[in-house]
Amino acid sequence: MNSIGPLRRNVRSSWFAAMLVPSLAVGCLAVGGLVAGGLAGPLGTPAKAADAVADFYKGKTVNVLIGVGVGGEYDLQARLVARFIGKHIPGNPTVVPQNMTGAGGLKMANYLYKVAPKDGTYIGMISNSFPSLQVVGLEGLNFDSNKFYWLGTMAPTVETLAVWHTAGVKSIDDAKKKEVVAGASGKGAITYTFPAVMNDVLGTKFKIVTGYPGGNQINLAMERGELQARDNTWSSWKATKPDWLRDKKIIIIAKAGPPAPDLDAPDVAELAKSPEDKQLVELIVSGTAMGRPLALTPGTPPERVAAVRAAFSATMKDPEFLAEAKKMNFDVDPVSGEAMQASVAKILATPKAVAERAKPLLLDK
Repeated sequence: MNSIGPLRRNVRSSWFAAMLVPSLAVGCLAVGGLVAGGLAGPLGTPAKAADAVADFYKGKTVNVLIGVGVGGEYDLQARLVARFIGKHIPGNPTVVPQNMTGAGGLKMANYLYKVAPKDGTYIGMISNSFPSLQVVGLEGLNFDSNKFYWLGTMAPTVETLAVWHTAGVKSIDDAKKKEVVAGASGKGAITYTFPAVMNDVLGTKFKIVTGYPGGNQINLAMERGELQARDNTWSSWKATKPDWLRDKKIIIIAKAGPPAPDLDAPDVAELAKSPEDKQLVELIVSGTAMGRPLALTPGTPPERVAAVRAAFSATMKDPEFLAEAKKMNFDVDPVSGEAMQASVAKILATPKAVAERAKPLLLDK
């Protein structure tokens, strides 16, 4: 699972490069004292900077904030990284994960941006939908996604639309002919927006029921027969419900995001009938490029940003970490913080016409 073959890496890299090409010029600009290709620090020589970073982190606690509840993919990945990243940060600080729930992760992201110390001791596992929600003006979103210092992600995600095996729907064409009840936490959440954009662009007939606290509750509702479908990431299905895949309890009828060698399903963006439809789908699923992203607070000193980014990259190659990721059925195909910074800039540069069209899908109004 964690061993990435040359073909997969080349395909994924090509997809991610295509996502970033329009924004390379933006991504290479200085961002809050950082340059996408490197960091400009005030301490002079690399050795002095490294010593200063180690001195700062020695004996410190680094807090990894998780904006959602325990047990989902965000939580599991954040805790997995937290277990190993401390030994790769100079000074080897203690790393403590903690959940800060509220408003689908918005409470935590606002706290990270406005309240948490700006010194490199706070990391957040941030919802990958927040840059697109910033584009459409989500009320209560009190941060600029481009000012977080992104560390990276374990792997891009692949969104899927899964239908329960008794629903009598095995394809997108079937979902155009028959109403299918899909579960979601609320408007703005990908569990809502992915089936909604399929209705808009492809003409499917998903009836979306909101109000479920999280993915576990949606899964239970599917088992009870209350729901027939839901959005979820391919990696989450493999990590949390491998038995459903094995026993064919769910049928994946659509996907969005990068190629997945072990998934055969049509891509919604590729089925879009017009360039405008494709742009809409790409904004809705823009979080796929970000996976389950980690970020440092704005204002963190550049040499500490560089050190923690390097620590994240080292963690992604750590044999013990890779072994644990494999046990948990998580793919490890990391995206760097620099690449993610450029991806966020691209999302924030979405044309206004596309953003206006996306508002009814992304905002609860």
